[in-house]
Amino acid sequence: MAIKVYGHPFSPAARRVLVCLAEKGLDYEIVLVDLATGQQKKEPLISINPFGQVPGFEDGDLKLFESRAITRYIAHAYADKGTPLISEDPKKMAIIGLWLEVESQKFDAAGQKLSFEILVKPMKGMAVDEAVVEQGQAQLAAVLDVYEARLGKSKYLGGDDFSLADLHHIPIIANLMKTKVKAVFDARPCVAAWAAALLARPAWQKINAA
Repeated sequence: MAIKVYGHPFSPAARRVLVCLAEKGLDYEIVLVDLATGQQKKEPLISINPFGQVPGFEDGDLKLFESRAITRYIAHAYADKGTPLISEDPKKMAIIGLWLEVESQKFDAAGQKLSFEILVKPMKGMAVDEAVVEQGQAQLAAVLDVYEARLGKSKYLGGDDFSLADLHHIPIIANLMKTKVKAVFDARPCVAAWAAALLARPAWQKINAA
């Protein structure tokens, strides 16, 4: 049975799953979910994701939701395909796991807030709260200071090889690079080079060209 991804092109979480599949060179079917009409709260997605959010994921009889859980599954289940995204070495995997947690707990907290405030609100005709933007930029800057120190010692967050820890950042970085928040990245040379390398990856280019 084919892999299915239930999602919407604008969703960073859905795009996180799609870029992971592209890195693995796997075939999949996209089931478009119309977020504007609340289709995510209805069947068939609501049976996969009881929270009524994208993405939903099917691989044969396996049904998953939450993008990071989905990408971890893909990385492990298809470890022998495409780009290696995890390591069999326990110590290396521990480092990758550490930065996976940093992305989900630290980076995303600031990045999602900024992405919603600057990009999503105007699309919905809502006013941007500049105080929230300023707070989000300060929060992101503090996280990226830590990244700058880390990336001054290794090419990628998990070490010298691209991994799931880097991949998880791509959709939000892509969104923020379209806004004034790009300056927060550009002010940190190692972070700026890392972000540019992530956005230049063929897998990311492929899903954006689709």
